[in-house]
Amino acid sequence: MFEDSYRTIAKPAEGSYSEKRSKFLAYAFPVQDEQEVKRRLAEIQKKHWDARHHCYAYILGAHKDAYRLNDNGEPSGTAGRPIYGQLLSKDLTNTLVVVVRYFGGIKLGVSGLQNAYKVAAREALDAAVIEERTVQETYRVTFEYVKMNDIMQILKDPDVQVLDRQSYMQCIYTISVRQREADRITGALRKVPMTTVEGL
Repeated sequence: MFEDSYRTIAKPAEGSYSEKRSKFLAYAFPVQDEQEVKRRLAEIQKKHWDARHHCYAYILGAHKDAYRLNDNGEPSGTAGRPIYGQLLSKDLTNTLVVVVRYFGGIKLGVSGLQNAYKVAAREALDAAVIEERTVQETYRVTFEYVKMNDIMQILKDPDVQVLDRQSYMQCIYTISVRQREADRITGALRKVPMTTVEGL
């Protein structure tokens, strides 16, 4: 059985950490794609325009295949990587963490920076509500009205959600199906005479 669920955060969360007068403000966001990442980063950069650094890391996709880390002017590996490490340690995806640093005048050194960014990111993620979601596939089901009962028996399945329905002589339903159950559900639908199923 392949994995078709993933962990992400339900809504934005915040955390903070202070070290030798430097302040580290952390923001965690649920994100769906890189466009949303850019929008969230722009929001934080506008809000904290006077901060010296806006460092971040994000992971996208159910299989965590897209990710990026950014030190934003801090020494290489001291900011983005520890933030990314916190995302990995909580097994999260579709999540962005931005840590804003206000410099306090005292240098922290490489290990001090790594620890500060790690702790700030962890504080934000500890404050977040983590939820498990399933990977969904969307289909358009077209069938004759006389087959409504047969179709509805299949669509009652707990792994199916009806997103849209148009019921005339010929009915068109848009459904969302849990990925690992998609072959079973679409196979059953296709066995109903005068029914077509298309992936969207």
